[in-house]
Amino acid sequence: MIQLGIKRTTALLASLACMAGADSDQLMISLGGFLHCPLEKTPDAFNAGYAMYPTIWSLVETHPGKAYQSGLVGTWMRPQNDDNPAMTIGSEKDEGGIGYTTIEGGSGVWRHNHFPTKTPKFQMGGVALSFKGIANGPGFGKGTDWTTDRGRYGVAQLSPWIVFPPDGLNFKQGEFGKVYGYGYHPLPLTPKKSVTDGRDVPTGNHSWTLFVNTKTFKGPIAFFTPHFWSRHTLDYPNLHGKYFDSRPSKSNASVSIETQTIPAIQATDQKGDTYARVTTITFPLDSQGRSHLMTTRMNFSKSALWDSVEAWFAGGPVASGKFDPAGVNTSKVLEHNSCGWKFFVKTDGERTSYPIMWNDFAQRAVEDDYTLSFQWHKKLTQQDKRSGVVKLPEYYKLEMIGKDKGRWHPIEPGQVPYETGLRQLDTQDFYTGQNPDDPWTTPEEADSAWKKPGPAAGPFTAKLGDGSTLTYYWYKFRDQPAMHFADLSDQELDDLQARVELMHRYWKKDGEYLPAPKRGELVEFDPALIVSPPRGLEIGYVPIATDQRY
Repeated sequence: MIQLGIKRTTALLASLACMAGADSDQLMISLGGFLHCPLEKTPDAFNAGYAMYPTIWSLVETHPGKAYQSGLVGTWMRPQNDDNPAMTIGSEKDEGGIGYTTIEGGSGVWRHNHFPTKTPKFQMGGVALSFKGIANGPGFGKGTDWTTDRGRYGVAQLSPWIVFPPDGLNFKQGEFGKVYGYGYHPLPLTPKKSVTDGRDVPTGNHSWTLFVNTKTFKGPIAFFTPHFWSRHTLDYPNLHGKYFDSRPSKSNASVSIETQTIPAIQATDQKGDTYARVTTITFPLDSQGRSHLMTTRMNFSKSALWDSVEAWFAGGPVASGKFDPAGVNTSKVLEHNSCGWKFFVKTDGERTSYPIMWNDFAQRAVEDDYTLSFQWHKKLTQQDKRSGVVKLPEYYKLEMIGKDKGRWHPIEPGQVPYETGLRQLDTQDFYTGQNPDDPWTTPEEADSAWKKPGPAAGPFTAKLGDGSTLTYYWYKFRDQPAMHFADLSDQELDDLQARVELMHRYWKKDGEYLPAPKRGELVEFDPALIVSPPRGLEIGYVPIATDQRY
């Protein structure tokens, strides 16, 4: 999911207002909000993570620039704390409501992408203590300033067969309509600790691990270190033991498409009626005129995999890595839906938002119990079944239903007065510029975690489908930068190294791990991300990205 909420669009809208087209009566606005997927309730016992198969596609026909930010179907996984569900102390003004903690990553396009494409990317999106720490992948968190932490070392690379770029995991360019299996399950990789950073603060042994299922890679990729969660509780005794290092996950997490900003333009005709046009939005389309956005949403209990891995690490039989069906609960998708997409407008210091009437052009299509699907109104959408693409309505008219309430109805192009200039707009009129294409870099100091003890091999480079060049090195697992900040002793690191070597020997990238989807063809990662360890480093070593640039 996207880590910047809709409430943060005000400042952005103010900056966009001056970017509208040549017509002085036109105003740049934005479309944003949530498209929710309701699920049946999951039994509380299935509280050891989740997985699902969202569809991967380009939400916009043309990337409209730096203002654009939207996720695809994703979720917010939170720690289970029945005694204090919100996990806040004080008011929202006290440390920003420090109880907000989630794993809310997913597939999408973010404004902080340095190498943006309309094909989405994937980030892990761990949020510790109301954004005090953000961990998006191995060695990278929020921003590019290495003098501050902000969660940069919160994720450790686990797989030796895929490299994780700082700009996000790339899918193969042009992927449209295939499904991506991903989710999280804790593994007992590290020990429980009673002391954290030299203080009497506990850290649990839950290493929440990202598992994926794609056509070109299957299995675990990386995990959040338990220390990433516990370190932020050092000064808050009432929060000790309440985060993902120690706690199970809530079994009933919402599923939604969270859209922050899709550029749109508003205009008013001579009669005072208000119209809007949004940049072209696309969805995948099947031969029956339907779009399937997500399938096979699962929740796990520890019997799915944790129990067999724990026994394996204790000297028992090899755990295959396959999730035990007895520990998997698959949720049915309920028939109703809730779309909260709105047009957000900022004029004269006032901010307004009115919903679009989604049900005017879309309705739920029920093909099976486990898939979120929509059927589209043929008159208001443009459907091309041969190419597998449907374009949503671009034009809307505002209907006021009270002094402060309104709603936007989709209309056909011919219903928009020519004088508004909206029908004359082209793709460039929605373009909001581009962020500087600054490289992602890492510290070069000789005594940094990146250099001491440093990598075992490299540098290696990969040319990615987004046009960037990725530089990476091979590190012994225990020597990768994240392990220097995991608060583990030498003996604990040795024990962890031994466990990872077991996984490298027996868990391969073409194995069977997550349950298969109930429908859909698996997506592919960017082929350049799939790597092979150098000779002699096949077991116990991992690729770590150090630089990404055009």
